[in-house]
Amino acid sequence: MDIFLQQIVNGLVQGSIYALVALGYTMVYGIMGLINFAHGEVVMIGTLTAITVAGSLLAAGMPPALAGLAALIVATLLCMALGWGLERIAYRPLRNAPRLTPLITAIGMSIILQNLAMILWGRNYQTFPPLFPKVNFELAGVHFTAVQVIIVLLSAATMLSLTLLVYRTKLGMAMRATAQNPAVAGLMGVNSNRVISAAFVIGSALAALAGIMVGAYYEIAHYQMGFMLGLKAFTAAVLGGIGNLLGAMAGGILLGLIEALGAGYIGDLTGGFLGSHYQDIFAFMVLIVVLMFRPSGLFGEKTGDRA
Repeated sequence: MDIFLQQIVNGLVQGSIYALVALGYTMVYGIMGLINFAHGEVVMIGTLTAITVAGSLLAAGMPPALAGLAALIVATLLCMALGWGLERIAYRPLRNAPRLTPLITAIGMSIILQNLAMILWGRNYQTFPPLFPKVNFELAGVHFTAVQVIIVLLSAATMLSLTLLVYRTKLGMAMRATAQNPAVAGLMGVNSNRVISAAFVIGSALAALAGIMVGAYYEIAHYQMGFMLGLKAFTAAVLGGIGNLLGAMAGGILLGLIEALGAGYIGDLTGGFLGSHYQDIFAFMVLIVVLMFRPSGLFGEKTGDRA
């Protein structure tokens, strides 16, 4: 029972990170039908930027809390600018192109950002600086750290804030109108270019926050870290119903729980043939099953589009 509860806690932490990244995918797809496969690299850029900024400030004698806050601000602003640039330079000119063209472009931008990060930060793993107190807690036989608590609470607050933004503000109303029918929204005075740019900027800000969480949780970062994280977050978005905010949140949490429980019990289920380091297979098993039996996802709506 202790193992089960421990894996539930680990799954909630992983799932919270997946959910934040999946929201970036689902916001863009919901508005313009584009799968931005470069989104994982935006997370990676946010992590490595935070490491550089926080490491420099700590070396200069700044307190960890202030260094972490400064790193978060700088990483968020950089990722927001990067998201805006991706939309403006790489995707906007292809908005009316066949669907395969922007998809290939997104994969190309992912490769470009990976190589750019490799040039700037090198091939070696980067160590995340100690910004958070290393405090351990125990409850009912379950062990968790202060970093895990911060990740879950901050993710929940961020997802709630995004939900309020989408459903309680004029910008959110414009996003929903553009997602439903861009032409009619334009006739009602909605600037679709600004709305789409805002979706990229907000999604990139979430990616920066998720990147710092990943760095603080695993304490290392690498220029290729965004590839697998992006694929898992995309799987979470598909699981919940890509284009649906609630689906992205639920899909991320559910995927994190599936991975954690799978990693905890895969050794017993296979007689020791597979170990916990095979946990990545569960994400793609989930993706295959969802695409086979419910392509629209858990919260997605079936449409009549057969193109």
